[in-house]
Amino acid sequence: MRFASLGSGSKGNATVVDCGTARFLVDCGFSVRETERRLARLGLAGQDINAILVTHEHSDHVRGVLPLAKKYRLPVVMTAGTSKAVQADGQPHLRLIESHSPFVQDGIEITPVSVPHDAREPVQYVFRSGALTLGVLTDLGSVTPHVIEHFSRCDGLLLECNHDLNMLQNGSYPPALKRRIASSWGHLNNQQSRSLLDSIELQQMQHLVLGHISQQNNDVDIVRQVMGDIEQSVSSVHYACQQQGFDWLQLTQSLSTDRN
Repeated sequence: MRFASLGSGSKGNATVVDCGTARFLVDCGFSVRETERRLARLGLAGQDINAILVTHEHSDHVRGVLPLAKKYRLPVVMTAGTSKAVQADGQPHLRLIESHSPFVQDGIEITPVSVPHDAREPVQYVFRSGALTLGVLTDLGSVTPHVIEHFSRCDGLLLECNHDLNMLQNGSYPPALKRRIASSWGHLNNQQSRSLLDSIELQQMQHLVLGHISQQNNDVDIVRQVMGDIEQSVSSVHYACQQQGFDWLQLTQSLSTDRN
């Protein structure tokens, strides 16, 4: 299993999960043309994607979902609440999922995880292929026991580190937007993300990616400082950016087996 990002941040998000027998695009917050350009950077084209999995309806995650699906005749997977929010009822090959029920897509077991975020029925995803587990966890305002339970034993994890509280509070955003971002239904700040990592098992984690880092209200150096000794607990730690995302990261089953 391997995973990569086309871009991570408020201007557009898309994550590619390649399970060997199937490739999934988690969200698509870019235009079709921009998505194709970024896929090519990873050696992929639109027809190489098996399905698009949607987390929620905010534009930085869904801008290109329906146009890309239409062009390449791709299945789109989302909750009923998200479907209503994006008006996807007439979408061909639409698959509605329940936010608490695992499902199989193209032979891969996928678990949607309900998260607290200001959207209609938002979820994040855990992928299982063989002995490997990959978690994609962004766009949530607080860490719940439900989240900890599902993301506790991952071989790979993409985790939101959206903002530094001091930068947000002293920044130029309007007060209402600041309250929304910092609320329990907004986005994780650096300390919340670190607290989550302190609450889950890291022994088998091969790659940790910290993403959805705000360009206005955060800084990679601040994130590194908050993470501290996490870089000694995980084999490799990476920082996703808006423009480049991150390149392919490979999860190896033999390493996962050795660590268990």
